[in-house]
Amino acid sequence: MSVSQDHNRIVSRQDARWLLTPEAVRSRADGLLALGLEGGLAHFAVHPDKLGACADAVVETIREAYPDLDIPYHARWRHFAAGGFDRWGSLLHAAPWEDVAARARAAFDLVIVSVLLDAGAGPTWRYEEGRTGETYARSEGLAVASFDLFISGLFSEEPEDPFRVDARALASLTVADLAQGFQVSPTNPLVGLEGRTALLNRLGQVVAADPDGFGPQARPGGLSDRLAAQAKDGKLPASAILAALLAHLGPIWPGRITLDGINLGDTWRHSRAGGEGETAGLVPFHKLSQWLAYSLLEPLEEAGITVTGLDALTGLPEYRNGGLFLDTGVLTLKDPGAAAQAHPVESELVVEWRALTVALLDRLAPLVRERLGIRDPADLPLAKVLEGGTWATGRRLARALRPDGTPPLTIASDGTVF
Repeated sequence: MSVSQDHNRIVSRQDARWLLTPEAVRSRADGLLALGLEGGLAHFAVHPDKLGACADAVVETIREAYPDLDIPYHARWRHFAAGGFDRWGSLLHAAPWEDVAARARAAFDLVIVSVLLDAGAGPTWRYEEGRTGETYARSEGLAVASFDLFISGLFSEEPEDPFRVDARALASLTVADLAQGFQVSPTNPLVGLEGRTALLNRLGQVVAADPDGFGPQARPGGLSDRLAAQAKDGKLPASAILAALLAHLGPIWPGRITLDGINLGDTWRHSRAGGEGETAGLVPFHKLSQWLAYSLLEPLEEAGITVTGLDALTGLPEYRNGGLFLDTGVLTLKDPGAAAQAHPVESELVVEWRALTVALLDRLAPLVRERLGIRDPADLPLAKVLEGGTWATGRRLARALRPDGTPPLTIASDGTVF
């Protein structure tokens, strides 16, 4: 390899690594928002004068659900408590974990698998929980179902230790296994079942092949030990959590766009995204990875680690947050007829919608804090604005505006993005 070729490869790898950062997510999202404010996007018009009313709607939701403003993080753990039943807390009383580190591994095992299964379920799927007799849909249903699969031992290779996730069990998981666990039938279809199964299969393969990231036991939860070792004086930046997830879980994502052999995961093309060199036109989001990073905050804190710099992570570009901006008029479709169509995740319309969602969440959060009388962003980080918050308001407005609570846009999902 020539000096020139070697230099180009180094630059290419640096470009790829940059795309795997929240800074890159924000940069490309802000660029598309700037175009939108100038009227330069093909699919969406942006109405910043509507942000105040949007913030009012979010504050209304927060005051209703959290009158004392004691808002938790936007994390998978909220869904494990669906219906007011603390499933994880009950398991803690019953499980025989010998120390804090073992409990953290189990928490990581559970939440990593559950988040990776948390793509959109579709409007008709339901899960009936045997222990309570309650029926749940969408994210809550997926969470409760995945929790039940976890405690059943489906993901464990050790019959005497069911509350764990092992690489070999994941790699051998079948579509039929998940279909049974999620109560899928012709009358209860689950969107993207094959995609979810393939994602967990790849997770098993990646965990088994990466002892540096996941430890000698070949468990997703082994990542907790690696992150704990990175903490300095008991502190760990949130960006380090996302970096570890993208570095060690990157290979699980379906082959989409790669740069110098690096899988860029939840990264898509947009003709007006800007940039230079090999990153030109590429818009990263890393939605599930960031959702997972938010969901790992509590297990790390319970293990005695203080997570700093939470607002380095971005808002999540999914259909509840994105729907919030459409349903409050902050965004409007230039072609109203597009609302009646299903759009693939790689379409420029969806890429625009997601990028605008990320950038607008950053502008909405200060307005929410101002209305709540909160001056220090650290007292209400974005992770809590989302939970309090934008996600819940997006769902509330969807239910008020459409009988089935569906988002204002329809996405053709493969079960690994939305």
